[in-house]
Amino acid sequence: MSQGEGMSQEERLIELESRIAHQDHSIHTLGDEVYKQQKKLDHLESTCNFLVQQLKAQAGAPSPADPGDEKPPHY
Repeated sequence: MSQGEGMSQEERLIELESRIAHQDHSIHTLGDEVYKQQKKLDHLESTCNFLVQQLKAQAGAPSPADPGDEKPPHY
């Protein structure tokens, strides 16, 4: 016996409306989560781009000499 058998038309309609309401709620909840994740991704991408620019700037700049390579002043 399937789920719809033995149910009145009104009961079936109520069941369908209940399912639709639940699905609408789920869709809105998922949409909110997608929005939050997109904001996080945008922030991470921006941070990553900033760090790449910082690394490029440091790679082009002369690096300070390693103190271990320098001779003490008395030599």
